[in-house]
Amino acid sequence: MLALKLQRVGKKHQPSYRVVVAEKKSKMAAPPVEDLGSYSPFSKKSTLNSERVKHWLKIGAQPTATVYNLLVESKLIDGKKLAVKIKKSKH
Repeated sequence: MLALKLQRVGKKHQPSYRVVVAEKKSKMAAPPVEDLGSYSPFSKKSTLNSERVKHWLKIGAQPTATVYNLLVESKLIDGKKLAVKIKKSKH
């Protein structure tokens, strides 16, 4: 199943992310199907290719909670933001 996910790029302590279409269970370093844009958490700016995002959503790709919230912010999807659940480490 395909998903709209964030793929981390950038240096240590300076994250930036690509919004990509990839297999739901693929690893972060796996090559994505398509690159749809980028997101910078420091400036809170996202650049998305809206035509391609709508195309993949129409085909049936499911966005992760964080990407869904980005799409709601950029007004590509109507709705409320979702609560993002962060996995805790087992230390």
